[in-house]
Amino acid sequence: MLAVTKVATPRIVGVGTANPKSGYSQDDILERYGISDERIRSLFRNSHIDQRYLHLPAIEPGGGPTDETQGQLLEKHRSEGIEMATRALRSCLERAGADPSEIRYLCCVSSTGFLTPGFSALLISELGLRRDCGRSDIVGMGCNAGLNGLNPVAAWAAANPGQLAVMICIEVCSAAYVYDGTMRTAVVNSLFGDGAAAVAVRAGAEPEPGAGDGGATILKFASRLIPEAISAMRFDWDDEQHKNSFFLDRDIPYVVGANAEAVLESLLADTGVRRDEIVHWIAHSGGKKVIDSVKINLGLTTYDLRHTVSVLRNYGNLSSGSFLFSYERLMEEGRVARGDHGVLMTMGPGSTIEMALIRW
Repeated sequence: MLAVTKVATPRIVGVGTANPKSGYSQDDILERYGISDERIRSLFRNSHIDQRYLHLPAIEPGGGPTDETQGQLLEKHRSEGIEMATRALRSCLERAGADPSEIRYLCCVSSTGFLTPGFSALLISELGLRRDCGRSDIVGMGCNAGLNGLNPVAAWAAANPGQLAVMICIEVCSAAYVYDGTMRTAVVNSLFGDGAAAVAVRAGAEPEPGAGDGGATILKFASRLIPEAISAMRFDWDDEQHKNSFFLDRDIPYVVGANAEAVLESLLADTGVRRDEIVHWIAHSGGKKVIDSVKINLGLTTYDLRHTVSVLRNYGNLSSGSFLFSYERLMEEGRVARGDHGVLMTMGPGSTIEMALIRW
């Protein structure tokens, strides 16, 4: 008879984030690109974003930024992505009290470019990580992909107690920008920022003494695809601009909000955790309307989503890594107590909603 092995619970042991050095207000970007269309100016100024960090092209001698080719955008995705990922990883490992040589599994998540080999191989080579490090690359899943990546990372950690698994979300959103004066591209250009976020997961290790020290254990994941809105967020090829162009349907906030309740019910089913026991809500900073829709449909308060709103205001939509920026701020706040439950929530192309139940 085979012995039954108890699966160790994976736990977040460190998080680190990084952004470009150059920060821009919405007015800075409007002036830099000479945007005079009042509809677009209003869109930027009513985004509830104060600042974003971006890798913007140099200004031409005659005025206006250099027009980047798709090849140049892809190189930006690669080079700036590696640089940000490196800083985010180092910060994460410092908080985890771990060394790069301890990483045994690396998952890289990105939707702002396509590379072969992917970021996981490039970072192992660049940083001199173990050559036998397990790895995976999750490409093209969009803003929800942070939880899609965390799921197998947590599973690997649970199956390999004591070993360190790391996920890095690497989003150079400025490498996916098109500037053509249309409202379609203006919506994207007014919203997204560049950033990387790394999270380290280990199973079988007890947290240090103290309230909330050591991060949350990951209990369960839940997912929902909404086929009727599958094309509401997507990349298209723009023949005129010779670039990829991202599209966001104006109804996306309402689609997300209307389906959030069903995912939460699935997440809590058979866990013994009641909804009123959820103390911390860490959601993707998808935009003001998305946040409001989630808030209304789940009956949350402004306080519940304070970190989500703060990340949007100070960084914009950071795609797959946004929720880790919020998690980092929650931990820095110092209001987490041992035994608290929390929900991680991301949403993106598909249309998809992902959730995870965590406990400190």
